[in-house]
Amino acid sequence: MIELTEEQLQAINGESPLRLLNPGTKEAYILVRADVYERMRAVIDGATRRAGWDDPKLDAYEQYRKQS
Repeated sequence: MIELTEEQLQAINGESPLRLLNPGTKEAYILVRADVYERMRAVIDGATRRAGWDDPKLDAYEQYRKQS
């Protein structure tokens, strides 16, 4: 786990969610509080289970997607 500097703490108290940029790769990231992330994750996981995406019977369709 990375501890935030004083400057970073001030930044997270402003904009929410906080946008971060990797200067080397120019990849963008969004920093959210852990409790917000856990709620989002629960919604996403629930939606994929309801859609049946983790159903082993659907693995057969994956071979067709890879052939395209």
